[in-house]
Amino acid sequence: MIKKTPNILLSLISALLLSASWFEPFTILAFVAWIPLLMVEDNISLLETPKRKKLKLIGLVYFTFFVWNVCVTWWIYFASLEGACLAIFCNAILMTMVFMIWYNLKNRLHKSWAIWLLIPIWLGFEYGHTLWDLTWTWLTLGNVFANTHHWVQWYEFTGTSGGSLWILIVNIIVFKLIKENNYAIKSIAKPIAVVIVPIIFSYLIYSYRQSNNQKQISKNLTYKTLLIQPNVDPYNDKFNTEPQVQLQNLVKQMGSRLDSTVDYLVLPETYLTENIYEGEENQSFSLRFLRDSILSKYPHLTIITGASTIYAYKPNEIPSATANKFYQSDKYYDAYNTGIQIDQNSITSYHKSKLVPGVEKMPFPALFKPLEKLAINLGGTMGSLGTQEERTVFFSHNKTVGIAPVICYESVYPDYVGQYVRNGANLIFIITNDGWWENTPGHIQHLAYAKLRAIENRREIARCANTGISCFITPLGDIEQATNYWEQAMIEKNMMPNNDLTFFSRFGDLISYTSGILALLLLCWSQYLRFKKS
Repeated sequence: MIKKTPNILLSLISALLLSASWFEPFTILAFVAWIPLLMVEDNISLLETPKRKKLKLIGLVYFTFFVWNVCVTWWIYFASLEGACLAIFCNAILMTMVFMIWYNLKNRLHKSWAIWLLIPIWLGFEYGHTLWDLTWTWLTLGNVFANTHHWVQWYEFTGTSGGSLWILIVNIIVFKLIKENNYAIKSIAKPIAVVIVPIIFSYLIYSYRQSNNQKQISKNLTYKTLLIQPNVDPYNDKFNTEPQVQLQNLVKQMGSRLDSTVDYLVLPETYLTENIYEGEENQSFSLRFLRDSILSKYPHLTIITGASTIYAYKPNEIPSATANKFYQSDKYYDAYNTGIQIDQNSITSYHKSKLVPGVEKMPFPALFKPLEKLAINLGGTMGSLGTQEERTVFFSHNKTVGIAPVICYESVYPDYVGQYVRNGANLIFIITNDGWWENTPGHIQHLAYAKLRAIENRREIARCANTGISCFITPLGDIEQATNYWEQAMIEKNMMPNNDLTFFSRFGDLISYTSGILALLLLCWSQYLRFKKS
């Protein structure tokens, strides 16, 4: 019956299974979602006309990935119709290209074991997709377990790529059983064991970590952290309201919740809408207000907030590829989406460096500089924003606390967040603004992915949103005190820094590194076989 199923229907089934697995309670479907697509490839590989079968396969594979992208990330439309089309169409094309690279290699080898080469090729693609200007890793397979984080506590060893590896292994095992018509009990037990054993192992880790964390709470110092969710409409109000009005509203909202016992006050991404010139911070009304109205009363308080900052290049400095000219001037500047730490004695800043393609950055700015005015305006600065090379950690004056100032989209990247931890961060603060997507699955998925960063690094997370969901996340990935969407709120918790490095934090994403190298070698091998045959 399966063999008689039309290929287009198999492609659709695969797309729907992949899409459904991203939503609770259907995560388990990820373990079989690739099987119909592998059947399509196997069916078409038996056709006699090579050119015709390749074109047919490309169309069916693209259909699968296109539907998957639409079903899971359609909400990008609320930020920009153009951005949604770009992300969905292009990402489906990239996925199709990767699948076809595997298909070509598999058919050139004519070996039954060649199906397993899909794993390093796909994982290599997922890793490579995190490194370039068109990065869009929302549909990394391992992200699917964000809603069932108790299954993947072993991400502290493997990172999210371990989940991608797990999914592909199970799918290939089951596909081979179906193809071979092998339904013996021993054979069926194999994929079941491959699914269940990691889950059991994960719950054992969870139990151990939970018990150990309880013991540490009474021994370690904690730092009282207050999160403010101002709930300002990002489209109509946030960037059209005078900075002094928003800051006065902040003081009113905090009321008596801010006192001398609070160590950290956290405000969301681009909370300070005034353009702050770097090197001239003392002239900023917003920063002076925070110091004069809040820090003067609570000298031991540290404020972490998002801001829009500008660096004006000096005449002897070479502008970056993202730099713009001042209006009617020969001088250049870079604009940044910035995280700022302010205390009584100093100001430290970090520039968001994983920028949303087409929203905060025109891809490959050195090449497409003339087109950067087409970048989508989500408030604040137009055109491509600047970045920085290193991940800056916000240290306390006595170096006992190191904060990773993760800004919005950066929280989707496992190895990227791990760099903060390797640089000394023992707490993670995510500042974000999820109001662009309105009340859709977008802001819920964004929150869920943050749970995986907590597990990978075993760091507590304070997640502060302008609107969306603000919350605290434990090192086990459990969410605490989650706010509702589109409400003004304040939450606080005594957060406990952790200086221990997980295997993932210490060594990085080894599965992805290895897969990336193998994928490049396999691509070269495939080309060698092609020319050898010709």
